[in-house]
Amino acid sequence: MSEFETRLQQAREAVARLRGAIGQVIVGQGEVVDQVMWGLAAGGHVLLEGAPGLGKTLLVRTLAQCLDLRFSRIQFTPDLMPSDVVGTNVLVMDPAQRAAGSMFQVQRGPIFGQIVLADEINRATPKTQSALLEAMAEHAVTIAGQRHVLDEPFFVLATENPIEMEGTYPLPEAQLDRFLLKVTVPNPTEDELCEVLVRTTGRAPAAPPRVLDRDGVLALRTMCRDVAVAEPILRYAARLVRASESTAKEAPETVKRAIRYGAGVRGAQSLILAAKAVALCEGRANVSFDDVKRVARPALRHRLIRSFEGEAEGITTDTVIDALLGAVPTRPATVEAERPRGGA
Repeated sequence: MSEFETRLQQAREAVARLRGAIGQVIVGQGEVVDQVMWGLAAGGHVLLEGAPGLGKTLLVRTLAQCLDLRFSRIQFTPDLMPSDVVGTNVLVMDPAQRAAGSMFQVQRGPIFGQIVLADEINRATPKTQSALLEAMAEHAVTIAGQRHVLDEPFFVLATENPIEMEGTYPLPEAQLDRFLLKVTVPNPTEDELCEVLVRTTGRAPAAPPRVLDRDGVLALRTMCRDVAVAEPILRYAARLVRASESTAKEAPETVKRAIRYGAGVRGAQSLILAAKAVALCEGRANVSFDDVKRVARPALRHRLIRSFEGEAEGITTDTVIDALLGAVPTRPATVEAERPRGGA
């Protein structure tokens, strides 16, 4: 077994241990946990959307307990200021050095954690949202004109509630694009709900074990980048994204009717990065077509902007993505196959 195969096996085992540790607290939600794992491995941020009480905050807190990283939580409210997120300069007076007078000292905000939970991100004003999203993109913040680089790994998981729209500030499309994945958290089944009741109405469960530290997470992200992608798969991802533009000739009818703007370049990048993470988590050195199809919904659903007709007809972005997957072939037709047969 080569060194790369050994590292790949170690990465798969580490992800399996992490998934098992989270499963000691979280009931069900296997696909949601997998998608969070993809975001962690790929080095991208994740947006969790679901109704209240489905365990979004608990999932993030449990993940932080399983990783030996600094965790911080920001509860977004309409009166939250950017300085409450990134920090500010405060005037400090040292009683032991009265002659020296006072001095300014940087008071770091919760954004300086390594795993940051942005709870109900759509409740803060756009100005405060921008402060967080700038840090997500730059992995650094500026306080009083001084740039501060955030410690790696830096992983933001944001939650939002889709059923309470009063008093909220929906994220603009360009800012939604900063999230690698948008994960929809479904309601539990009857069996899962019964298990939730058993766990939450009895004695408090034991804390999950630590599974990975900083070096382990960074190694996982390095391995993710090393997963190979063949050119036909790259081209398939590119065709999917191109077909999401309503003006493209290869766009299916659903896209032309329901979409105003397609996924764009970041959509294609997210498809490939998330597909690499899927392969890594399963211990494979190469990305498959099925990996791209599997990540299409979480990677593209928040990047497709519906037209007025699409909203009026109630066509969801997931429906559009399903139409794309059905219409775009994994391999394009050859030139010879497109030529008419027979005749002059």
